[in-house]
Amino acid sequence: MTRHTILQVIPELQTGGAERTTVDIASALVASGDRALVASAGGRLVSELTATGARHVTLPLAAKSPFAMWRNACALKALIRSQGVDLVHARSRAPAWSALWAASTCDVPFVTTYHGIYGQTNAAKAFYNSVMARGDAVIANSRYTADLIARRHPFARDRTTVIPRGSDLAALAPEAVSAERRRALAERWGLAGDAPVILNLARLTGWKGQMGLVDALARLAETSDARWTAILAGDDQGRGDYTQKLRARIAGVGLEGRIRIVGHCDDVPAALALADLAVVASIEPEAFGRAAVEAQAARVPVIATDLGAAPETVLTPPEVAEDRRTGWRVLPGDTDAMAHAIGSALALEQSAREALTARAAAHVTELYSLEAMCARTLAVYDRLLAEA
Repeated sequence: MTRHTILQVIPELQTGGAERTTVDIASALVASGDRALVASAGGRLVSELTATGARHVTLPLAAKSPFAMWRNACALKALIRSQGVDLVHARSRAPAWSALWAASTCDVPFVTTYHGIYGQTNAAKAFYNSVMARGDAVIANSRYTADLIARRHPFARDRTTVIPRGSDLAALAPEAVSAERRRALAERWGLAGDAPVILNLARLTGWKGQMGLVDALARLAETSDARWTAILAGDDQGRGDYTQKLRARIAGVGLEGRIRIVGHCDDVPAALALADLAVVASIEPEAFGRAAVEAQAARVPVIATDLGAAPETVLTPPEVAEDRRTGWRVLPGDTDAMAHAIGSALALEQSAREALTARAAAHVTELYSLEAMCARTLAVYDRLLAEA
């Protein structure tokens, strides 16, 4: 079998679904006998990437100025030629423009993954976004995203393939997390006693909805004497002002100590193993929604705002019968509905909780495994390389 060299480009390798997918695909390529290159400005995931046997190339791909993008295009062109790259896969807009020019100049296939719901308020922004639909193959990470691509970029409809984000489901299973890992994280977060833990795993940024979640928890505290501790786990990625406002909001509703901002979490399975409930509070559409999928894989009840791909990942009535429910969905901004859903989830009897989480685990196992995502992505590469 011919060994191929695949180059993925992404702004940085810090944290997030696109970044995690980049590492996962690189690992799958190496395991299949191919060469995996990743070009980015670097970040905390570089060491994990290189541990798979992939190679990282540092380029300032987070830069968005036309001059920087041109320089990156030239650097990528040189990289493609010097390393014998057979296919380029872009995962974000600025580096995608550079990669598109480099790949077309070098006559190698170009793949894009539409990872986000990119803002599109005018013709200039529509053109900028369109690069994510200009691949020889375009990967959408959900049916919701595929429908968005079809509306925005009809020319890409026949080249779009839905490949949902996959997670390492076995690593997320409660039995896969040692007591030592749970204890270490609980100590780091200052968790003691047996109060239920409500977990929000998301970057600290306004559209992830932490402010609304704080308000819902305040409403719950006003109307119920239930015990709980809420953990907001995520990196603010330099958005210190938002973190300060979030702390002020928590103090303003009198929930200091009960709602804790703990920073980046590098052990998601352990975090979920400590959780009694996971909440995805986004106030803008999620193109996929990895946090909701991983909570279900970890057998943690989940509440998600009813936006974007949430109806695909979290099943609720009326789309399914009550006995097929895998979680709860609430409208964004509806503080009362969120508070009620949190209260309902925490009040579940053990048998009802076990039935719910078993259905949820079966749902995500069927659709969102890491193995399926990697196999389908590599099949896209193989098809394009065979046609090249």
